[in-house]
Amino acid sequence: MILFEVRARNHLASCIKKHSDEVCSLKWSNEGDRLASGGSEKQLYIWEASKMSSSKFLHQFTDHCAAVKALAWCPYQHNVLASGGGWNDRCIRIWNTQKGICIHSIETKAQISGLEWNRHHKEILSSHGYSTGEDQNKQCLWKYPSMTKVGEFGNHEPRIINLCQSPDGVTVVSAVADETLRFWDVFGPPTTGISMASDLQGLFSSRNSQIR
Repeated sequence: MILFEVRARNHLASCIKKHSDEVCSLKWSNEGDRLASGGSEKQLYIWEASKMSSSKFLHQFTDHCAAVKALAWCPYQHNVLASGGGWNDRCIRIWNTQKGICIHSIETKAQISGLEWNRHHKEILSSHGYSTGEDQNKQCLWKYPSMTKVGEFGNHEPRIINLCQSPDGVTVVSAVADETLRFWDVFGPPTTGISMASDLQGLFSSRNSQIR
């Protein structure tokens, strides 16, 4: 991994050689003080920004059985990270990066290609590729912290490569293997009250329709 500081005259800040195979996912924490990196060799590392130049990692997680393709930091619990494994793993794992432990693991029966937290409700969205059953090429919404499935939608013909969320936290775009981008109004707007949870009212595959 190569870290650049674009505000400095010498852009190269550090070069870390720890993964033994390609790095297939990177994600900075919301506070910018930690970096998660997932590799094709099934390794997940947590790095502290203040110690990047020393190449000393904070945690190394080896629970995944395939490439770690998806990473997402929780927006309301800053020490919590979600990671998703490839075809031979098919698990979403939730980590407490302060204690260095896995606090939840859920088998999804499909390759996990993307993860996005709902900023308005306690939920996480996963996108999928190859599957052992009928769950391939779909997006699944999970309630957090129970990780029970709220619903699924978007039967893409080819597999989903990645997910990205809009700045307002309402729309999600899926990048698909057929070179298309598809926009989904998945996450509802903020709600009042202390629940931070909402009921599923419908599952749609249209840009102009919400999941609720």
